[in-house]
Amino acid sequence: MNPQADKQPQIRTFLEMVKFSHTIFALPFALMAAMLAADGLPSLWKIFWIIIAMAGARTGAMGANRLFDARFDALNPRTKDRALPAGLIETRQALALTVASYLIFIFAAAMLNSFCFLLAPYIIIILTAYSAAKRYTSYTHYILGFCLGLAPIGAWIAVTGSLALTPLILGFAVGCWVSGFDLLYSLQDIEFDKSEGLYSIPAEIGVEKTLDLARKLHLWMLGALFLVYLFSASLGWLFLLALIVVAVLLHYEHELLSPTDLSQIDTAFFTVNGYISITIFVIAALDILAG
Repeated sequence: MNPQADKQPQIRTFLEMVKFSHTIFALPFALMAAMLAADGLPSLWKIFWIIIAMAGARTGAMGANRLFDARFDALNPRTKDRALPAGLIETRQALALTVASYLIFIFAAAMLNSFCFLLAPYIIIILTAYSAAKRYTSYTHYILGFCLGLAPIGAWIAVTGSLALTPLILGFAVGCWVSGFDLLYSLQDIEFDKSEGLYSIPAEIGVEKTLDLARKLHLWMLGALFLVYLFSASLGWLFLLALIVVAVLLHYEHELLSPTDLSQIDTAFFTVNGYISITIFVIAALDILAG
């Protein structure tokens, strides 16, 4: 037996458990904020530790989320095949991954600057609290948006060692965007949430009103990104072009779904939003470097 061959499926299982591919949502915005803060390319040292911090924080948060939700995931037909409820990963392994990831995050924060290191424990508390929130409040979608909205704010602090208005607005944009598409994603679990007494906005207001709310949040996102353009001397006409592209993609995302047809949720959630984050980052990076 080849031990190396056994490790590869295990690694894939861990990556799938924490949805590592979903890093594509927040990381581009963090890198964009870092470039805005540096008015160009930050040092490779900064970029490296920002990426490590992002990966550590997100993996720790997802590990905690899977641990908190293991019982419900086992009951939900949509999630019963996930690694923990399916027995592919043991609870102690998931806990070890979560703790190790948070320790990596703290170490990366320390390597960036003292302000990041000081904030790191509070960030961990916020990220972990999200996992328990759905038992107590319907506002978990907004809490998730807040968590991912911290990514560009943290990246700005990593580069400058201080805070400013621009990353706060960018963080707000990310928060609105994530809250909106999480509302759409949660439409899959309306009946399960009701049956298990879990709090969610879709379970409270229904499909049609949830779709309307998600549209409004995504309009807020576009408005906030336009404010980032206005407040940043590093961004020019290329970024305005990016906003048009993002607006078209958001429109397409919402056109994929209707109160009577939610079959395209996976495409709307992952594919379209992946294109949105990459589009914003690539065009913003070109604009910053060209300016």
